[in-house]
Formats: sequence, structure tokens, C-alpha cells
Amino acid sequence: MDLESLPISNLPEMAETWQQTINWQPSQEEQSQLQRLYQLILAGNLQLNLTRITEPEEFWEKHLWDSLRGMAPQQQFISTLQDKTKLIDIGTGAGFPGLPIAIVFPNCQVTLLDSTRKKINFIDQVLTNLSLNNGKTLVGRVEEIGQQNQHRQQYDLATIRAVGTVSACAEYTLPLLKKDGLAVIYRGSWTREEEKSLENAVKQLGGVVELIEEFTTPLAHSIRHCLYLRKVENTPSKFPRAVGVPTQKPI
Repeated sequence: MDLESLPISNLPEMAETWQQTINWQPSQEEQSQLQRLYQLILAGNLQLNLTRITEPEEFWEKHLWDSLRGMAPQQQFISTLQDKTKLIDIGTGAGFPGLPIAIVFPNCQVTLLDSTRKKINFIDQVLTNLSLNNGKTLVGRVEEIGQQNQHRQQYDLATIRAVGTVSACAEYTLPLLKKDGLAVIYRGSWTREEEKSLENAVKQLGGVVELIEEFTTPLAHSIRHCLYLRKVENTPSKFPRAVGVPTQKPI
């Protein structure tokens, strides 16, 4: 992909909003990388159905800000992101939240997992284009990946956005985490009934619900939630169950 030939639409900088909402703002280099990511996504959209969100402000809020806001519970970045943290982004799609995290936290080793080969091929191109040496890709179904020794209990952080029921998200993430690792589940709406099913699932999976955070997006003023699950003991070996089962038969 040739960046020079891509359409030129500038993302808003939003420095003050970044500062107010997550106590951080991008450096000039980070802003440039996020802009390049935006242009690459626009170009990739011509061949692949990556995202319907293409307007600069909406893209900034729903993809970039949302991705990084999930990494900042109570408006502070998760401290381990500065270390050699191993993070897996499950069902990454067009690369969110994994790619913005890889850009902003160069010490974080980010694995971007998706079951669609075409999307992973696209992300490989993005990683090369942005010289993101801390990112790598993985093609597969998370139910199978979670049973493989090279991935099970190997990650410090697991992220998952807009994939399945909340109990399925817990079943996808917790087996991949080391003890004391953290799962971050990105959600839109959230109900008390969902909270009960989450607590039940997490208990069976060796985790606890550490925080459920509700916040408002800065431009559209819509309600979002992030759920933070801490792994406190080993997940029983039967989890995750076979492909499709976590969504069809929630814990």
C-alpha cells in the first residue's frame, strides 16, 4: 500500500480531550502514526469490508479513542503496558483495539488474532507499513487457540471488543491469561442481568470481576462500558469449549 496515493483526510488532534479523558495525549510521532493507520484503513476498505466508520471525527472517537480508553480504567493507563507486557487482541477485525495499543505502547508485545485470513493479511501490511515491530498476527478460532500450550496462560492482557455474549467473552479471554492477568471486555450497553451472568461465568473460569466502568464518549456522548476481569486461579482445562459452544451454550 502506497501511503502517498491514499486519500488525505486529517484526523482531529483532540489533545485537550485526550488529556481530560485519559490523562494523556499523543506525541507528534504517535499522532502521525494514528493518521497513517487511518489512511491505511480507508485504503483497505476499498478491497475489504473493514469498517463502516470512515469520517475523521467518528473514526477518531469510535476506533482510536475507544481503543485507548479501554486501556485506561479510571482514567489512568494500565501500569503494565509500559513493561514487556504480552497482550492478545481477540477478534481484532480491522485491528482495534490492538493496533492503536501497539502504536502507543512500543514495549507491549501485541498479538492480533482473527479467524479471517484476509483481515490478518491486511493487518500484516499495516504492521509493515507502520514499522510496528511489537505487533504480530495469528489466524485461528479463539476456542482452539485457548487450548494450545503456546498460547494458553501466556498473556498478561487480553482484549475483546464487540464479540458475542459477555460470558462467551470471559470464556475466550481468561484461559489465555497468566495468573493475575487482566481481561478487558469492551461493550456498549450493559444491564444488571448481564452482570449476574458475567459473575457466574467468571467464577467458573478462575477469575473475578475487578471493575465495571461506565463512561460517555466525548463527541457523540453515547454510553460505553469496559469490564475488567482479573485471573486469580487457573482456568479448568475444559475451557474454552469447542468452536461455537461458548455462544450457543453460555456458561
